[in-house]
Amino acid sequence: MALAAVLAAAPAAPAAGAPLPAVTPRAETPALHDDDAGGNADADDPAIWRDAADPARSLVIATAKEGGLRAYDLDARPVQSIAAPPAEGPDDAPGRFNNVDLVHGLKLGAGRADLAVTSDRGHDRLRFYRIDRDRPGGPLTDVTDPAAPPVFSANQAEINEQRTAYGLATWQDRSTGRSYALVSRRERTSVALLELTPNRAGTVTYRTVRTLDLPSTFRLPNGRSWTPCAEPGELPQVEGMVVDPATGTLYAGQEDVGIWRVRADLTGKPELVDKVREYGVPGVYDEETEECVPGPDPGYGGKRIASDVEGLTLVRERDGDGYLLASSQGDDTFAAYDREVGEHNEYEGGFRVTAAGGALDGSEECDGAAALNEPLGPKYPHGLLVVQDGHDAPGEGDRPSTDFKFVDLGKVLEALDD
Repeated sequence: MALAAVLAAAPAAPAAGAPLPAVTPRAETPALHDDDAGGNADADDPAIWRDAADPARSLVIATAKEGGLRAYDLDARPVQSIAAPPAEGPDDAPGRFNNVDLVHGLKLGAGRADLAVTSDRGHDRLRFYRIDRDRPGGPLTDVTDPAAPPVFSANQAEINEQRTAYGLATWQDRSTGRSYALVSRRERTSVALLELTPNRAGTVTYRTVRTLDLPSTFRLPNGRSWTPCAEPGELPQVEGMVVDPATGTLYAGQEDVGIWRVRADLTGKPELVDKVREYGVPGVYDEETEECVPGPDPGYGGKRIASDVEGLTLVRERDGDGYLLASSQGDDTFAAYDREVGEHNEYEGGFRVTAAGGALDGSEECDGAAALNEPLGPKYPHGLLVVQDGHDAPGEGDRPSTDFKFVDLGKVLEALDD
């Protein structure tokens, strides 16, 4: 969460209309703990891999920051845990897996493979893991080219500053068949387009095609310029991203600004689909408290999402319709927008993920989300939504606890249709 998100600490104005509907999870993964005893594991971002041969054996693959990568079955039980790579040296940053997405059918060696792709913020690199559900020892195998370069940094000193690979979305260009990753930069507004390139050794690397810098300062209707409040030197970063493969459209969540829409090849002019409620609110960073103190709200923000805007995911329907879902971290809700660009990504409604019982809580301060609108066996015949929970309850006292909630996507679609 960006420090500027403290602006959302003040009560946000409720969205117009009736209270948002609630859906409850069916399962949750074991809690992760961001402390020494827990291996500094912190749940962040999920992806859903469907086993076409046996959908009931599908997997959820998720990042745990310094805790590495996790694979879960549809009962939310751990299947495999992969450690993040160690630090290069004693004074260097350790591996830290931030976001994850999937690439399907990449030509690798003599055949094709599905891959999980992660952004390793600690080393400023992408990591690649081949998915094989029946492989002894676990379904994920590291196929990262050891010579894969840093995404944004020129050297280890820059990597240690941690303005590194952060948010991530994959894209396969239907016109060329080439595979890409779009990667944002921590504490900057940059998004890079990387082409994924397998090599003869059966590993995967990448090359930078182009980079786009989103705005950091905005002209308000009153003629003044506004920049979201943050720690000195930080710019309003992007994390949550998703590409609509049908149109080649990238949606990118600039955490304290709103949701952008732009061509996935990063050409053309970005358009702001929706703004966070705090858009335009002035703030002053307090060095003593390390928080932003907000000023009066001039009323230029949106009405649907509260900073930070985080996990973005698509719900695709066979007729081409569907939703763009966004995690509104500041008020623990999810917003749904029409997937069709021709409908200007009109807001369609929202929902909350609330507790199913004392032992199964809902989702708060959600960082990442993934949806798959395909049957996944008898447990999720109408698809699955996985959301990160930033405050797992009941927890263990003051110990930080996070996890992932599994939600019947059919129930979400019913809530949005009501």
